[in-house]
This record gives sequence, C-alpha cells and structure tokens, in this order.
Amino acid sequence: MDIELVAEGFEFPEGPIAMADGSVILTEIKGQRLTRVTPDGAKQTVVETGGGPNGAAIGPDGAIWITNNGAAFEWLDVQGMCVPGPTPASHTGGMIQRFDLESGKLETVYDACEGKRLVGPNDLVFDKQGGFWFTDHGCSTPEGRKHGALCYARTDGSHISRQRDHLISPNGVGLSPDERVVYVADTQLGRLWAFDMEAPGQLGPQPGFAPGRVICNLPGYQLLDSLAMEASGKVCVATIINGGITAFDPDGATEHYPFPDLICTNICFGGDDMRTAWVTASATGKLYKARWPRPGLKLNFNG
Repeated sequence: MDIELVAEGFEFPEGPIAMADGSVILTEIKGQRLTRVTPDGAKQTVVETGGGPNGAAIGPDGAIWITNNGAAFEWLDVQGMCVPGPTPASHTGGMIQRFDLESGKLETVYDACEGKRLVGPNDLVFDKQGGFWFTDHGCSTPEGRKHGALCYARTDGSHISRQRDHLISPNGVGLSPDERVVYVADTQLGRLWAFDMEAPGQLGPQPGFAPGRVICNLPGYQLLDSLAMEASGKVCVATIINGGITAFDPDGATEHYPFPDLICTNICFGGDDMRTAWVTASATGKLYKARWPRPGLKLNFNG
C-alpha cells in the first residue's frame, strides 16, 4: 500500500475527522488541543481543550464531540518516540466535551455516569438516532489498573448509561453497518469485542460469563487502539507494537497494513468514494494518507 505523509510535528495525534472541505481535524492528546490539517499539510489550532482530548466526532448538531481523558498520561521520550506513560497523581477523571465550530464555545456535557466520575473517556461513535456510544479506557494506578467501561449517552445531556462495566482497557468503538452490533477494541488484551444490541443505545444481556462476543485475539504482543468501520462490515483497528492497521472480519479473520510507527492510534475514511484513509502515527507525531483497498463506512454525521 502506498502511503503519503500529510503533516508532522503533532503532539501525539489521535481522533481524526475527515471534513467535507478535504481537511482533517484531529486531536493532540499531549498538546491538549484540536488541530485542523489542510490538504497541503498546513496546520491551524481549532481549540485548546485542556486535559487529554482523545476521540472526536461530528454530532447531529454539527458540533465536534470530544472524549477527553483528563490528562491521564505522563509523557515519556523513548528512543526519540513520544510514548504515553503512567497516570499522574494529579489526574481526577475525564469528561465528554462539545465544541461549537460556529460560536467557538467549548463546554463539558458529561463528567460522570450513574454517580461515578468518568475515568478516561477515549473514543466515540454516533448512531442514527443521534446518540453516541463511547469507551471509558480507565487508567493506571500505583496498585494496578482501574478498569473501564462501554457507555451510551444523548447529546442533550438527558441520559448517560454504563452498558458494560469492568472492561480491562476499552479503546476504539464502532457500529456495524446495520447498527445491531457495537465493536470495541481492548488495548491491553489485543482483543476485538462485539456487543449485540437489543435496542438503539441498549445492549442485550451478557452471553454467560463473558461481557460480549470475542471476534479475535491478536497473537503475540500486539495492542489495539481506536478504529473505523468499512462499508463491508470489516473493522479497521489501529495497532500498536505491530504498527499499522489491522482489518478484522466479523468472523475473526484478519489482515494487517503496516505504517511506519510503533504506535498507530486511529484511522478515518473520507473522499468521494470513501477510500481515502487517514492514519495517526502518534509516537512520531505524524498524519499519513493512503488509498484504502475498500470503501470506509460513511458516518451518520459529517463536517
């Protein structure tokens, strides 16, 4: 696959959004901001968010919705690469933010769920009803890991619910084309989960002792990050250590597309035929573009 370097010099980029004008808006987790990248590679700060902006998506209101982990990482320089480290003692939790592109207003819509503070919101996806699924990644502690969750919320601030709790490290989240399945990539497990819905915004009962269906566990030591869906139903997950994108079939078969970074964190699709893929290469602070072999799934709401 031929890949093109679009821009570099980012502080741990994530959460790319393919905009209608050909630009890409992405988050910079370490930089604590959203940045617009034009097709010629020029960069412009969109908004300073504070905390740790991770995932981003256009909502039904045309605003950018942000899963902010609340500065859940210390940042390490490892052989010239920017690597997320332990959670600092100053971390108190994360939030869901809304940024209005027209007015420039940034607000926090949710910082708790069912009376419990959000730990480290990570990724999100909007359904056809205009609500959104999001992952809470959890965080590290000196005693061990604080587990995460899969949640659902509405944009008017009226509802937020924890649909699956006590997940190890839920990261990327996406919806099947028919919106009957929520896919979640677990970072530490190298596992892609599938959660079946019984109604919009509501998961069915757990299948026995497992929280969901296991699509695939990657072999060896590979970690998973954020994801995007193909129109065919394949799930494209950014892969760490084995740097690149791993495409999962719903039946568990995989294929890997390498990119030159150990910590690839996300992918999004755009262009007239949805075959332009943008990939965030976070350890080296770069944004790449590639011609994907198949079209991505068009999101319900776009900028």
